[in-house]
Amino acid sequence: MREDLWKYVSMILVLLLVMTSVSVVLLYMQNSGLRGYTPTHVTNVSRVQLENVSCNSTELLSEISELKGQISFLRGFIGNHTLSNATIAVVPVFGLIDDYSALYLVPTLRRIAENDSINGVILWIESPGGEVGAVRDIYSAVRKLDLIKPVVAYTGGMAASGGYYIAVGADKIIADPLAEVGSIGVIYVHYDMEQNYAKNGIKVDVFKTGKYKDMGAEWRALTPEERKIIANMVDTYFRAFLNAVSTGRNMTINETRKYATGRTWFAINVTGTLVDSTGDMDTAIKTLENMLNVTNARVIMYNGPETGSFGVYGSEALFLDPRYLNGYIRG
Repeated sequence: MREDLWKYVSMILVLLLVMTSVSVVLLYMQNSGLRGYTPTHVTNVSRVQLENVSCNSTELLSEISELKGQISFLRGFIGNHTLSNATIAVVPVFGLIDDYSALYLVPTLRRIAENDSINGVILWIESPGGEVGAVRDIYSAVRKLDLIKPVVAYTGGMAASGGYYIAVGADKIIADPLAEVGSIGVIYVHYDMEQNYAKNGIKVDVFKTGKYKDMGAEWRALTPEERKIIANMVDTYFRAFLNAVSTGRNMTINETRKYATGRTWFAINVTGTLVDSTGDMDTAIKTLENMLNVTNARVIMYNGPETGSFGVYGSEALFLDPRYLNGYIRG
């Protein structure tokens, strides 16, 4: 009886999805046609712009993806689940990633790797990135954990730059259709405050053991030689980022470079490349359950790390989405 009910409800939901999708497409087509239509047998007709009715492919794909997610959730809720003893851990990576993030996350992921009662992990990432050292430490811990038990990365809003760098260490990436992902690139910020110092009567005396010891300091400009050194450093980190994405997403370096422009993308527009599929947290849980070949797994939530004071100085911010730099520009 319950199986018949499941089939009946599933059929209704599928029909609803098809009807909704067709309706949205027809509305879009009708809207496009009406915008430029003028009756041939009527004179002095003013064209009316449909300002409040609009639709584009990204919105349409997002709506369809959300409907599919709702159907999948209801199917699982109505279906005849068998109980399992599997446990899934959800580990949040929220906000700017700094040394305090790594101080919490690296040991946490190591403990989870050693905990036989936890069968899989969802890495919940909502981050624009952060410090190069912290990002690479966490990414390394994710890769090691993934050797022992499956890891799924999920984002509902943003996994950009260093946040996305960490995500590619997981087996799969699930994202909300309109989540921002990518920002594959490296940025180095140098503040040349020399004229500002002089204007305010500030004189800096520097005692150093080598000519590069104050390279990148804000009290002076970079020399041409220092610019070459920094450019080489940025390029080295960029190639490491490309290799991480190429390996994690099973793409060639040339394919990866197409997305390595520094911009973010809506997940719905890069499904199959930068992300595996779109959906919500339930979709991520279901994906991990399928990987574990279990149903109705127990889900436990870990606390997120407390971040410390984050400042953008030199190479610390190499893996940060550039839109988040504005708040730290001084002078």
